[in-house]
Amino acid sequence: MAVVDTETLIDAWRRLLAGSGKPWVLFEHGTCVVLEEPGGGLADRATEILRAYGPVSVGGPAGDFRVLELKNGEGWLVTGHHPDVVTFVALEESEDPSHLAVGMLGRSRRDRDGRDLHVVHVEDGRPRT
Repeated sequence: MAVVDTETLIDAWRRLLAGSGKPWVLFEHGTCVVLEEPGGGLADRATEILRAYGPVSVGGPAGDFRVLELKNGEGWLVTGHHPDVVTFVALEESEDPSHLAVGMLGRSRRDRDGRDLHVVHVEDGRPRT
């Protein structure tokens, strides 16, 4: 299983969120928090959301996930129980392309990001006035 570096993750999220006009914050293991209602510092707000919705507790809603295959063949997006918290899994990262395997990988990364809370990039996609 390959590990995608931070610059590759930033590039992927820039492509995925291009034109959205929304600020986003990327965490160390590939989880991105898209801020629908940014208030205060972007990194602080995203960290609050991920602290609450990142860690996995089996048997509860935090254990659930959904896998979305990207049309460009670049990989998958793994969502959880908060609509603004999404983890990117690159195609080369999963030897098993089944939604279960990819979902488990994405969920485990969201869990790590929700516990480590290490911001690696902040991008403010809002239009400048």
